[in-house]
Amino acid sequence: MMSFKYLLVSISDAYSMVIFIYVLMSWIPTSSGIISDIYRVLGRVCDPYLNLFRRLIPPIGGMVDVTPIVALLVLQFGVRLIIGLF
Repeated sequence: MMSFKYLLVSISDAYSMVIFIYVLMSWIPTSSGIISDIYRVLGRVCDPYLNLFRRLIPPIGGMVDVTPIVALLVLQFGVRLIIGLF
């Protein structure tokens, strides 16, 4: 059972890092090249999860998107809650 907990935490930590990198890359202006390709791949991985929160939370001031912060908090606390129940 300990290995399942370790696997779940490791996957959630890795996914959190992917979301963090995706958010950081959104600040870099790219139109083509390998950075743009990496950004698109990360978008396909992260956007389905982030879109769940974007439907509920509007951008602050029309420009500041806080959904990645909320999504990361929900992911981390959710996994820790699941681990605590088992």
